[in-house]
Amino acid sequence: MSDVQQRIHATVTGNPVVLYMKGDARFPQCGFSATAVQILKVCGVNDFVTVNVLADEEIRQGVKEYANWPTIPQLYINGEFIGGCDIMKEMYQSGELQQLLKDLVTA
Repeated sequence: MSDVQQRIHATVTGNPVVLYMKGDARFPQCGFSATAVQILKVCGVNDFVTVNVLADEEIRQGVKEYANWPTIPQLYINGEFIGGCDIMKEMYQSGELQQLLKDLVTA
């Protein structure tokens, strides 16, 4: 495992909710990233880690390889890759995402 892959692995396994995105939660840099942040907030998750892939090209490429997923944003819950924006939307609409996040909701 390369250094970048080890850094990504440490981040996703060391934090309950991690969103690799363009920008950060306060200032998303693309519509898909903004939507992903909003979905998490609507689910009641206010405490999550964001990683700005625009700030580090190695991470930007490395996270795509790590999950074998070509697009950003990417959501990880308890170390498990969940998916990108479209999958988050589908899971939210079905209630599946809320179930995954229910123990991580902060007041």
